[in-house]
Amino acid sequence: MNHTYPTTPAIANQVADGLKYNADGLIPAIAQQIDTGEVLMMAWMNRDAVMETLTSAQVCYFSRSRSNLWRKGERSGQVQTLKDFRWDCDLDTVLVLVDQKGVACHTGRHNCFYNSIRGGTMTEIADIEIDPKDLYS
Repeated sequence: MNHTYPTTPAIANQVADGLKYNADGLIPAIAQQIDTGEVLMMAWMNRDAVMETLTSAQVCYFSRSRSNLWRKGERSGQVQTLKDFRWDCDLDTVLVLVDQKGVACHTGRHNCFYNSIRGGTMTEIADIEIDPKDLYS
């Protein structure tokens, strides 16, 4: 792979302008660990978050609950460094391949997809690695 991040504002603008955002100006963003392929989380980006992600190489999302940019790891230190930025054929979903420092989930688990069905029972399949109180203290 030959990726260059951060990228220039001109290229970032071209990408951001080409994406299809929903009525709220948001696009779903799936974060995947670059070396293992593990799906870490899904969040939302607006145009500003796309621009910041591409020009800083630090993944930035849009917090719907706070109505502002959310720079992954700004409070917890669990930073996602951008390794590749991709979008789907419909231009309405992005995939960020990242190098995740620490855990991705606010629950203290490595990824957000820890619920499953095992033996006919809903089960949590991943342990908490870091107490959330320690992440956000």
